[in-house]
Amino acid sequence: MSNTIRYGIIGCGSMGREHIENLYAMGAGVAVTAIADPHAPSREATLALARTAQDRPQAFADHRELLQSGLCDAVVIATPNFTHAAMLRDALAADVHILVEKPLVTRIEDGLELIERERMRDKGRGKLVWVAQEYRYMPPVAELVRLAHEGAAGRIQQVSIREHREPFYPKVGDWNRFSANTGGTLVEKCCHYFNLMELILREQPVSVFASGGQRVNHLDESYGGPNGPRRPDILDSAFAVLDYPSGARALLDLCMFAENTVDNEHITVVGDEGKLESLLPSLTLRHGRREDWGRRQAWGQPSGTGKGVSVRRVWDTSIKYAGHHFGASYIEHQRFAAAIREGRPAEIGLAEGLRAVAVGLASHRSIDERRVVAISEVLPQGV
Repeated sequence: MSNTIRYGIIGCGSMGREHIENLYAMGAGVAVTAIADPHAPSREATLALARTAQDRPQAFADHRELLQSGLCDAVVIATPNFTHAAMLRDALAADVHILVEKPLVTRIEDGLELIERERMRDKGRGKLVWVAQEYRYMPPVAELVRLAHEGAAGRIQQVSIREHREPFYPKVGDWNRFSANTGGTLVEKCCHYFNLMELILREQPVSVFASGGQRVNHLDESYGGPNGPRRPDILDSAFAVLDYPSGARALLDLCMFAENTVDNEHITVVGDEGKLESLLPSLTLRHGRREDWGRRQAWGQPSGTGKGVSVRRVWDTSIKYAGHHFGASYIEHQRFAAAIREGRPAEIGLAEGLRAVAVGLASHRSIDERRVVAISEVLPQGV
């Protein structure tokens, strides 16, 4: 491979184009040489992003032609969720590095099969397979994780993540209106958050109890099909409580009809010695310590006053394209490219990506069956 990493983009919808914008912003050392999508308007919209005629990638309607073209050192898979497994099977058979969008898959059995396929292909070849989980790279989130791991809050007891936002965006053919295509909202939207919980706590959950439903969004939509009209079935609001081996707990609070908010994403880490908070899009990080607690076993600072809490805005000035994820995709692409050049392993591998999917699927089962669900019911232990 030359000093320039040649990228192929499989899937030219909004996320595929977002990846291209990040790669263009990286400048020298990377090039988008090929794209693939069966949807002609998506291909044309992607080709229109090229800055110059020399930047214009070769376009394919079939991803297999891209993989066989010899034009790519690495591919980005940004197709609809339910196609990821098939795309990965073909990409794993090719001599390329892979960055695959979340969620990794929509079915556990597909993920287990892909882990085995990667194990068989990677004997001595050193080709990366990296699952895109860009939320961990958002500057205030990355700083929160760093501080948490340095003990800034003491021993972590609780993690909570709240996202209050707008409904799902339109997609080609509205494929994301149906859980069979997405894996369910708690897989499609929230695998990022379940992965963040694992990252912060540095352990994997043992069980989940969830409550949720489709309360407001898409209730008046109807889609034709071979068996008659279908109504969207995607959940739009939920709570999920996760228990961990150490006794720590995590909470997810999701509402997708709550766009009338200021900071729609709020991550909180509480330990026995303090508290950390990350807020987006304000890029705010808050940190406070219980200064007297533990020395005197007495009340520390009174709550609700803000006394002893530092507040700062966190940004990374090296980011050249903020995009839709506060620069996180740009940072992830930098690290992916660096891992390729330096021969380092993926920061988020297939097993980790599958664990995030498993928590989402277990959460949906908990909602459907109105009970606590052990993660081992969904994913074999040890993955």
